[in-house]
This record gives sequence, C-alpha cells and structure tokens, in this order.
Amino acid sequence: MKHSISDKKKLITRINRIKGQLAALSTAVEAEDDCYKVMQLLASCRGAMNGLMTDIVNSHIKDHVVKAATKQDASDAGDELIEILGSFLK
Repeated sequence: MKHSISDKKKLITRINRIKGQLAALSTAVEAEDDCYKVMQLLASCRGAMNGLMTDIVNSHIKDHVVKAATKQDASDAGDELIEILGSFLK
C-alpha cells in the first residue's frame, strides 16, 4: 500500500536528526566513552526512533484506516499495521 507523506519535510528533518544521534553514538563507542554516556545516547536514539514511528503510525491510521475507501481497505491497512508493529516492538 503506497503511502503519501503529507509532512515529508518534517519527517526528513527528524530522520536527519536521528542520523546525527547515531553518529554521536558511534563516536562515543569508538572513543570508549563511559557506559553512562553511551547508554544515554542509545536511549536518545531509541526515543527518537519511537517518536518517528509514532508519527508515521498516526498518519497511516488517519490516511489508510479512517479515510479508507472501503471496509476491506481499512481492514487490510489495519492488518499491515498490526504486522509491522509486531516486528517493531520485538
């Protein structure tokens, strides 16, 4: 199911911020920084990814479930969401 992103610029900005956080994490590991700093950076990365996923899930629900053309389309979109959330939350 193709998804058109209504606020693409905002999402790209968030993704670029996550790239920066991941780069900082990599640098901290390479420099053998203390464990607390590494875990703090890792927690920040995870929080950023969860926030991005939340935004995309919200958009998916609004665009493909709530505004679905048919009940079958809504059901299919719901099934897709359940499947991907299952793998994301593992």
